[in-house]
Amino acid sequence: MELAGRKIVMTGATGFIGSHVAGLFLEKGAEVYVLVRESSAQKDRLPRHKNIHIMYGTLKDAVPVLDGVGAADAFLHFAWGGVNREEIDSRTVQEENIAGSLECLKAARRLGCRIFMDAGSRVEYGITEDGVMSENMECHPVNEYGKAKLEFYRQAAALCRQWGMVYYHLRFFSVYGKGDHPWSIISTLTRELPMGRTVSLSACMHRWNFMEISDAARAVVELYGHSDTRAGQMHVVNIASTDTRQLRSFVEEIHELCGGKGQLQYGSFVQAKEGALSVCPTIETLKDLTDGTWEENITFSLGIRKMLDEDTKSMDFAARRLG
Repeated sequence: MELAGRKIVMTGATGFIGSHVAGLFLEKGAEVYVLVRESSAQKDRLPRHKNIHIMYGTLKDAVPVLDGVGAADAFLHFAWGGVNREEIDSRTVQEENIAGSLECLKAARRLGCRIFMDAGSRVEYGITEDGVMSENMECHPVNEYGKAKLEFYRQAAALCRQWGMVYYHLRFFSVYGKGDHPWSIISTLTRELPMGRTVSLSACMHRWNFMEISDAARAVVELYGHSDTRAGQMHVVNIASTDTRQLRSFVEEIHELCGGKGQLQYGSFVQAKEGALSVCPTIETLKDLTDGTWEENITFSLGIRKMLDEDTKSMDFAARRLG
């Protein structure tokens, strides 16, 4: 897919998923304009490319700052604060996210964007029977973060319909890979087990779904590439893999790929508010919106090997510098 000449505006390009999405759009030839806080400590995550343009400002400044872009084809809104355990249940923080997101949507309209895409979350579904999560089901989020994501989706869908914009609300599931949060289960296991350490875990008996970051980024770009024929449509889209199984199976596979090093201490980790809930997403919508062409490239074992290889290279580089 060649995207030369397309202008893409993004927020959240310094984040884990956003940085990979921005990088892939640039790789495909697009001009990418990123809204970044000047005080951001993660500016080094931005892709280095001649076609990336940094616009400094906060979400509430989106309209005046992004007016300098002139016009764009798409707006990808991936920025969202308060995702840590301290703020995930703060209504004040989440209301600020909604307000800032609405400013981004207004900016998209002023820029004449044909399509608006934003990053939702699996937590919008809440607790579901058997963990099955499909886009057409009713949502009952448990925490304020999930409630705010759902509230913004509803407001954004109404405005995009009114303004004639294509709208994709992307509900990301458990995406892993280079740049993921260091406290995530995948990052923790691939870092600690090769060093022979013990990892504290839940019972890991519930079902789960993991998707490697390069596949997640490609799903976004593929959806964009097929959006030309979706004028005026609104869709919630699960961004997840086809590999759903018991979490313990994933954990044991990682342990094996680490050569059996380290110890797995099941049942010793304190669960989050929602508890040990199964996550079983459907991805028929993703397949339908890409005209049946969507396929993953990275199996779980391949994705874990990539992370282990990258960790080894990082350790070797650090050792050479110290030496």
